[in-house]
Amino acid sequence: MDLYETRLAQLARNGDRLAFRELVDLYQQKIFHLAYRMVGNSHEAEDVVQETFLRVYTNLHRYDPSQKFSTWIYRIGTNLCIDHLRKRKRKHKISLDANLYDSDQADGYDLLPTDEREQPDHQLILSETKRQIREAIDHMPDQYKTIVILRYLHDMSLQEISEVVDMPVTTIKTRLHRGREYLRGKIEHNQGSG
Repeated sequence: MDLYETRLAQLARNGDRLAFRELVDLYQQKIFHLAYRMVGNSHEAEDVVQETFLRVYTNLHRYDPSQKFSTWIYRIGTNLCIDHLRKRKRKHKISLDANLYDSDQADGYDLLPTDEREQPDHQLILSETKRQIREAIDHMPDQYKTIVILRYLHDMSLQEISEVVDMPVTTIKTRLHRGREYLRGKIEHNQGSG
């Protein structure tokens, strides 16, 4: 896949619109899910997706074919999400009541085997666990949130995350550990008070 994407990027850089369209098709949903998890709002996530592909298109001449295209586009998308969150904070529009995600969105929280998920009591437990995880991620500090989303919802390796956010792997490991501790603490607190 990496060679295919690299080739598409080179063709798109040379003006091949079909190649660029193929890149959009390959990454539109992935970037939307990343943005949706980070900004928590589908309209804002769509804006991030559009801005991501605009930046990709206008900066194709800067893409280094020796690196993975996926790393490059995720870096652009992640940075735009972070910028978006910073702007939101500056405008004092952070809502403490996070939007619950649409139920039809793929959420990556498949915590139980399929046969167990079919049983009603497991469905209820799964639903409550998903809600608690979503709420905890929504309120997570940004420096942990980005790393947790890329690792667990986009299944990126520590090295890939390091390249996307431009930080050493040791920093990624530390933030991932602290992010997990944050989630664990929030969920245990919610279960204890519930």
